[in-house]
Amino acid sequence: MAVSAASPLVLHVVYRFDTGGLENGVVNLINRLDGYRHAVLALTECAEGFTQRVQRPGTRFVSLHKPAGQGMKVAPAFARALRELRPDVVHTRNLAALEMQLPTWWSGIGARVHGEHGRDADDLDGRSRKHRWMRRAFRPFVQHYVALSGELEGYLHERVGVPHSRITRICNGVDTDRFQPAGERLPLPESPFNDPACFVFGTVGRMATVKAQTDLVEAFVQAVQAEPVQRAHWRLVLVGDGPLRAACAQRLTAAGLADRAWLPGDRRDIPALMRGFDAFVLPSWAEGISNTVLEAMASGLPVVATQVGGNAELVDEGRTGKLVPAAQPNELARALVEVAADRSAARALGAAGRARALSQFSLDAMVSAYDSLYRGLLRPAPLH
Repeated sequence: MAVSAASPLVLHVVYRFDTGGLENGVVNLINRLDGYRHAVLALTECAEGFTQRVQRPGTRFVSLHKPAGQGMKVAPAFARALRELRPDVVHTRNLAALEMQLPTWWSGIGARVHGEHGRDADDLDGRSRKHRWMRRAFRPFVQHYVALSGELEGYLHERVGVPHSRITRICNGVDTDRFQPAGERLPLPESPFNDPACFVFGTVGRMATVKAQTDLVEAFVQAVQAEPVQRAHWRLVLVGDGPLRAACAQRLTAAGLADRAWLPGDRRDIPALMRGFDAFVLPSWAEGISNTVLEAMASGLPVVATQVGGNAELVDEGRTGKLVPAAQPNELARALVEVAADRSAARALGAAGRARALSQFSLDAMVSAYDSLYRGLLRPAPLH
């Protein structure tokens, strides 16, 4: 569908536009959703390197450089951006951007969408009264909500009091052309673990507390130390950067396993890296719908994930992977042992995951759902 100056403009509002699952979802949506113009506004920064992933010509990026503290400090600058951009749809995401619904409402913009993508880092179980109060306070200014998982949909309805009629559940989609199985694990030019005899566990993500890569490191250490000879071929790859990277490296060094792990930092070649893994592990303490789990499934990898958020909606226990309790490295270690014990069984789990990604989590289905939502909100109300 052709895009012109008359096409509706969707303004995507996030706290920071940089490497992350939520932000990758925004990139996929902008690149695939035809018939609209797009702009991204970050309350803090639009990272220059990350903005290059957006391939749609004419997409604008606005950084408001918000100082620490409540978001309303930046409301005047946000209102000025609204006057300049004149969006038809404003779509905020997660609690950090929710406050921008008030100046959006005040500006008279009718199509106001708010998406809940996952738990807040300081409210992993959704029990925070403060966070519920904030969501309830801004509820009148949101026209429609998007929940990425059934668990988040239930939270919005039961704890925030949003009617079901104002919530649409739209799961993330995955690009199954970009993420494809390798059949056999492929060597990577920079990887130290290209020996076919190795069994490579990998994870990808921002190395922050809620992502709990330290739990994966602890599980890896426990399992290898329990059977050092039998598991001498195990390797671990931790892709990403952040506060936990140093702690992970220190634990591996202290355990004498630094040479069994590779921490390459942030990477852009995630599809290729996935094809260099034998299994994917997500040790998070909280999730919405994990893009990296979907990418691993599309890549034909068995997935070991914590049973939080929407993970159980993605991973079919015993058929495409294994689910374990969060924050329990001993249980995670047991799952690693089970997956690595039989390579052919692990490949069968991965093949079933690929089939599940193709049938239930296509990128086209996600884009179509957002298109229907936006067009429905932009449609003039019927006259009575």
